Amino acid sequence: MTCLNKVAMAPPSSDHKRPHTPSSFCFSSLNLVWFLLVPSTVFFLVSTLAPHRPSISPLSSLLQVSFSNNSLQLQGSSIFNGSSIDSSFQLEAETDYFVSNMPFPDAIIEKHTIQLDMSKNNESKPVVDVTLKIVKKNSKLERNEANLARVRSSIKQAALVRNLTSTHQDPDYVPHGPIYRNANAFHMSYLEMEKVFKIYVYKEGEPPIFHNGPCRSIYSSEGRFIHELEKGNFYTTKDPDEALVYFLPFSVVMLVHYLYEPETSNTDAIGRTVVDYIDVISGKYPYWNRSLGADHFMLSCHDWGPRTSSYVPHLFHKSIRVLCNANTSEGFNPSKDASFPEINLLTGRLHGYIRYLLLNEWKDKRDPDVQVFDQLPKEVSYMSKLKNSRFCLCPSGYEVASPRIVEAIYAECVPVLISDSYVPPFSDVLNWKSFSIQVAVKDIPNIKEILMGVSQRQYLRMQRRVKQVQRHFVVNATPKRYDVFHMINHSIWLRRLNIHIRDFHQS
Repeated sequence: MTCLNKVAMAPPSSDHKRPHTPSSFCFSSLNLVWFLLVPSTVFFLVSTLAPHRPSISPLSSLLQVSFSNNSLQLQGSSIFNGSSIDSSFQLEAETDYFVSNMPFPDAIIEKHTIQLDMSKNNESKPVVDVTLKIVKKNSKLERNEANLARVRSSIKQAALVRNLTSTHQDPDYVPHGPIYRNANAFHMSYLEMEKVFKIYVYKEGEPPIFHNGPCRSIYSSEGRFIHELEKGNFYTTKDPDEALVYFLPFSVVMLVHYLYEPETSNTDAIGRTVVDYIDVISGKYPYWNRSLGADHFMLSCHDWGPRTSSYVPHLFHKSIRVLCNANTSEGFNPSKDASFPEINLLTGRLHGYIRYLLLNEWKDKRDPDVQVFDQLPKEVSYMSKLKNSRFCLCPSGYEVASPRIVEAIYAECVPVLISDSYVPPFSDVLNWKSFSIQVAVKDIPNIKEILMGVSQRQYLRMQRRVKQVQRHFVVNATPKRYDVFHMINHSIWLRRLNIHIRDFHQS
């Protein structure tokens, strides 16, 4: 397994932001290992796993597909103090919008009828009060919405196929296996996204706060995504009328870096900047006011992403927020918000109360099966320990996200998510319980028992699935199909499918 250290970019001289944080957590093939580097390293070593499997509270389903009548139901849930919170929403299959013998761009939104009077000679002629079927050229918004209605219907039909392998052809990859909630539905959705999805990036704003972001450290996910969209090679359009979603291109990392006042802990300048930006784009373009921000999205891997969005109520409550800090106890709504995988580079320090709980619980126990070290011994190879690990502990830091999840997946190590209220990335597509284990914070003292209860057969199945799911978390210099860049876009795409925008000014 591969493990990366973590660095958190704090505002200059700030004591109020999470400090620089390196850490890595692992289980060896014969042992359970957790260790942290700089300033301290901690190891957990657990003896060979026993075949007995205890009762483990698995990561609950986040978005499960079910069907009733003519609508596709996605049931959203999250874990908070052991309870499941449902947040249901619908994708309506508006198949009655379409006429089979008409070109799709001219799909008829309004239904009309033709009344015919059949004469005795079997000739038909319209009666005086005939209602003619009027074919009108729809606005781009109407055509977009009609297209999305078709997509919803196609995904609904694909979801009826419960095979573990997608039935659709694909030269690069065919989703298969239990790592997916529904491989066929996901594949159909992904293929439709490639054909239909369009993003408009607002041009307003100047670097470094806008159209810019960090591409190193714990915030690298945020910066790399912004830069890829700015390149314009994937999904973007220069015509805002063609877009399905609109990107608000500010970087929360840069907002904090340049505008946060650590001496006074004042964040008002950050809030004013976001409010002013929304005022500018809503005054210049019709799109924000048309949907109240529901088809707009922001993106942040900074802990203050949720706080930054709260300065604009519609941004917080209606817009799509793509957040590393996907904490349901802080307003993250999986039916409209998307969990952003946190990926970082090397270096950092221990941070977060959950990690201190781990250290305090296990460091001084002197358990022969659980060996804890303050520092990694010089003769011990960090990489060899990682590569020989079975399970990787992924505790939350100051907020719920942890880069250790992706580090574990890169290392082909079964992730052990230690958090409350966290929604893992791509949960509407991926079946996390098939390749990871969730441990509640209250169960930290029972980690050894829980993991020793995983049978060898179960572990091998999960480890194979971790290898398979890697492709969805890989960062490529040039994005490749199904990698993390495209999966993030797919999460946004799914949220856009959940809403129907109407322009009342054109009605």
